[in-house]
Amino acid sequence: MRKMLLLAAAGAVLGLGGTALAAEVEVKMLNKGAAGMMVFEPALVTIAPGDSVKFVATDKSHNAETIKGMVPDDAKPFAGKMNEDVTVTFDQAGVYGVKCMPHYGMGMVSLVVVGKPGNEEAARAVTHAGKAKTVFAGLFDKLAAERMAAK
Repeated sequence: MRKMLLLAAAGAVLGLGGTALAAEVEVKMLNKGAAGMMVFEPALVTIAPGDSVKFVATDKSHNAETIKGMVPDDAKPFAGKMNEDVTVTFDQAGVYGVKCMPHYGMGMVSLVVVGKPGNEEAARAVTHAGKAKTVFAGLFDKLAAERMAAK
């Protein structure tokens, strides 16, 4: 009995150790940032599976939610509430397109890249309205440049 309790305790400690290693990245939702008006900062986040992103409602009238077609097939979409922080743990590798619903057409979008994405081509193929199209093109270009620099 004692041996079973020790094994259970060791398993619990090891299980906690895995979660303790996960990182959390903070992304601010801003009316004005380094890249202009209505932005996520940073707009491009690269993390490992199991890491979290905390979208912080720094300024009012913003939310963070996934964009249809820019989420891996086996991942669950999310939608944060207006004017509230939302923390999302990304367990599935892939590219996630994120928007602020009221400011999507103004280009308030973000790209979260988790591990080795298998859905990047599908995510790139999604069409966007207004300035979001230009911002996503720039984010995908930046992602490609970062990959080239890492080689």
